[in-house]
Amino acid sequence: MKNLRTWGKAPYKMAVVHGGPGMPGHIAPVARELAKDMGVLEPLQTKNTIDGQVDELAEVVKKNAECPVVLIGHSWGAILSNVMTARYPVLVKKLILIGTAPLEPLKGIPDFPRIRFERLSKNEQAEMLSVGKSIEDGTADKDGAMRQYSKFTAKGDAYELGFYEDDVLEYQLDVGSAVGAEMMTLLSSGEYLNLSKQITCPVVAICGDYDPRPYELVRDSLSRVHKDFKFVLLEKCGHTPWVEKYARNRFYEVLREEII
Repeated sequence: MKNLRTWGKAPYKMAVVHGGPGMPGHIAPVARELAKDMGVLEPLQTKNTIDGQVDELAEVVKKNAECPVVLIGHSWGAILSNVMTARYPVLVKKLILIGTAPLEPLKGIPDFPRIRFERLSKNEQAEMLSVGKSIEDGTADKDGAMRQYSKFTAKGDAYELGFYEDDVLEYQLDVGSAVGAEMMTLLSSGEYLNLSKQITCPVVAICGDYDPRPYELVRDSLSRVHKDFKFVLLEKCGHTPWVEKYARNRFYEVLREEII
């Protein structure tokens, strides 16, 4: 799989970074929408370590963008964008974090997978558990099963789905497992907080008020670290604003305001 798609026409002054880890293509709807107005890079992460993904992302931006860029990351992509900005500050003029994690070590953070799961109906919970088991024991087609599993996580993460499409090109379970484990260490050790303190460009965090992940901790932790910081809370919105029935339009309004 190539590690880059482009949307719109050059020059490319912005890049959108997918989450997961291991879900290339997931942020494509954002790239398509913003490409109506400007050229957009969609880097597709392929490496199975955090350092590998950071260096890969930086190389893609250096080679293909008019730097410094506006860097937009969602979920894991927000964490990755944050780390890349700390390590390659000359490449980024503004950092926009969507559905990101707090900076502090993971003490006191609610069990968001449990919250997400409990929002589903009993039938959906049973089906989600069944699909998850089939993935773990290897009895199912992994890509197909992950697409089915992701429908449940998307619903549990959302206030009300209105625009959900599975744009993931390939569910990279090996990448997700390896990088995901590293990510937990990065967050819990305090290294992520220390890296974030090195960032000097403007930082914007966009969170949904219905995201199972605690937006209050995100807002408070980032505001303590970044001097040039803006926090935007979207109402009736979960973890992924562009799939939301009520928040999608406001989300794109905010993005366009911030990238001008």
